Amino acid sequence: MSREFSKIKESLASWGEIRQLLRGGEQGQLVPVVIPKDRRGFAWMTLAFLALYFAGMAALTDLTVIAALAALFCLLFGAITIWRKAIIEIEEGTTGVRSHWGAITGTLPPGRHYLWLPWDRVDAVVDTSTEIPYSAPIVACPTAENVPLKSIEFFLKFRIVDPVAFVRTIGAGNFDLVLASAVQDAIRQRSRRVNTERAYDLRGSDVGDMQEALNRQLGRYGVRITGANIPDVQLPDQYQQHLATREKVAKELSAYEREWELTRKRRIDTLLMEIERSKKTRDARVVEVKAAHNTARKDVARMLEEQETEAQRVTWEIEARGRAELTAAENEAKALRALAESYRDNRAVLQYELARRRLDVGAKLAENAPQPLVVRTQQGQADSALSTLLLAQLLPRISGRDHVNGHTPSA
Repeated sequence: MSREFSKIKESLASWGEIRQLLRGGEQGQLVPVVIPKDRRGFAWMTLAFLALYFAGMAALTDLTVIAALAALFCLLFGAITIWRKAIIEIEEGTTGVRSHWGAITGTLPPGRHYLWLPWDRVDAVVDTSTEIPYSAPIVACPTAENVPLKSIEFFLKFRIVDPVAFVRTIGAGNFDLVLASAVQDAIRQRSRRVNTERAYDLRGSDVGDMQEALNRQLGRYGVRITGANIPDVQLPDQYQQHLATREKVAKELSAYEREWELTRKRRIDTLLMEIERSKKTRDARVVEVKAAHNTARKDVARMLEEQETEAQRVTWEIEARGRAELTAAENEAKALRALAESYRDNRAVLQYELARRRLDVGAKLAENAPQPLVVRTQQGQADSALSTLLLAQLLPRISGRDHVNGHTPSA
């Protein structure tokens, strides 16, 4: 990493050296502005005086032809000299700052130009197309914990967009001081907002806000920052050792995490294989269950058909039995009807039979009817002892016979 600031300067050089200075710099320093040496002198005035002298000789002496030719030659050579010295060539990508009697009057674009008057000059040739790189290593930048960082390298690119403002207001030498100061201030403000343990996060971080702040500061000088970044940050040696230990621990932790990740993946793969195997077993069992279900459905269907056949048979048997019983009942009814008709026809016989049976029953009742026992005594006298004795002997006999015949004796 570079330990020195880039240096910006302006140089005084001839027109032939401008290209080399703008593109390659001078002694490791950046040269965005070159002040060209004025190559126009007053030699043409000498030639003009010689032409005037030879013209006077041609008019006053006998050497008319030779003096006229010499005057013409001096005049032509002086005109060629003035034409050659008046040519100004501005290289592509640069801009010339034109002045008149020391006052800046405008710019000259790339190409060939003619400055005939000796007081019209090109004060500076400014590189307006190249993005000029600038490196600024800032040493001892304190962080938020007030820990001074070893160094922070800041790299930026800028371009001169207004050569007149740049040359008139600041110049290359002063711009170097202003740019270095602005960059240091911006870097230190940024490092103050960062914790020491996160200082390495500054490398390659977004520095758009710093670029905008620098553009606001340097815009009035006709300069625009086109890019910026922080390529490197160096911490103090003791803190670097601490970070090295942390990085070692972090690497070991990362190795453990990778190992655990591999173990986890193996376990996941094993579980997935088990799951696939279980799915296949489950599918086989599902097929078996479906086959058993289909078989059961067939068995149930067959049983239902058998039950329906049995029920149909029972129904037919019941219907046949019912029809047979109905036929028998109808036949019995017909027989009873026929018997009733025969009973009706033989009613007289039945009435005679009934009367005869009544007579038989009456005869039997008369035979078994109780016989009264009459004991006569004299009126007005009390019962004698003989009558009482006889009653006592007869009553048990009568009562026993009556009980045998089912009749109750009466006195």
